[in-house]
Amino acid sequence: MSRANGNDWAAGRVLVTGGAGFIGSALVWALNQRGCSDIVIADFAPGEAKRRNLAPLRFREYIPPEILLERAASGYLRDFDFVFHLGACSSTTETDEAYLRRNNYEYTRALAVEALRAGTRFLYASSAATYGDGSAGMDDSAYEDLPRLRPLNLYGESKHLFDLEAWKQDLLDRIVGLKYFNVFGPNEYHKGDMQSVISKSYGQVLDTGVIRLFKSYRPEFADGEQKRDFLYIKDAVEMTLHLAANPALTGLFNIASGKANTWNELAKAVFSAMGREPHIEYVDMPEEMRAKYQYFTQGNIGKLSRTGYSTPITPLRDAVQDYVVNYLAAGKVLGSAG
Repeated sequence: MSRANGNDWAAGRVLVTGGAGFIGSALVWALNQRGCSDIVIADFAPGEAKRRNLAPLRFREYIPPEILLERAASGYLRDFDFVFHLGACSSTTETDEAYLRRNNYEYTRALAVEALRAGTRFLYASSAATYGDGSAGMDDSAYEDLPRLRPLNLYGESKHLFDLEAWKQDLLDRIVGLKYFNVFGPNEYHKGDMQSVISKSYGQVLDTGVIRLFKSYRPEFADGEQKRDFLYIKDAVEMTLHLAANPALTGLFNIASGKANTWNELAKAVFSAMGREPHIEYVDMPEEMRAKYQYFTQGNIGKLSRTGYSTPITPLRDAVQDYVVNYLAAGKVLGSAG
């Protein structure tokens, strides 16, 4: 693939870090759909759930993350048209600050430097968690506001560190940062407590007939009326590949639906997809989470739209229906046969 032409994915050579994980494996699936299989995945040794993600996918090689950095320092990235750096510790409850700094910030910085040295297009996963409580806005165009953002957890801080570094070092006119909002869908089964509420709620309904949501601790939000910008994984990878395909597009971009929905709406969509009447209970939020909880997220996607992205975004109810019926109930991952 010519690095000036992102339309012929079948001719491309692509590196995906975190390629056995949620967004990474979904991106490999989307590349396979476009005829691209000359893909190297860099990830830790996969457990059983991640092996399920990988089973239907076509790729050339699978290497450990530490081997990737060793190779990159020797010019390895010159062999690729694109580096999608999606690998990270994504736990919002992780408390080891040094680990998060090494894994999410220092690794990203080192890989970005090598990709730029190699002349290879570099896209990396940031996060909506960098916006904190949203009081400083959720605008992906206002780089001068980056120093004012206050993430609510160490994971968000680790992602924010590289966004700041990229801005201060004038890298944002050469690379793409992807601020993923609340992405959900197939291939997240390995994430344990960090799975989406849709995935966890499906199991709750099967076991108990009930979906449990956190109570609200702010008077302006009724229980279950806290809002999030939920985005289906299939939309997230479409947006990601759109940005990758045009080398003129650089900087930070919100990867979001642009619309906030309540947890109640989400729960009712799960019940509807399962053909059941809603039965929602509100439970106490752990005290250690209360000061770090985001009550409202909604990504401004005007910047993405101005790049020419016009693919309709899947409405929440339709996305939940597809996820529940075709993947959760069917026990399938993206690319599964049948």
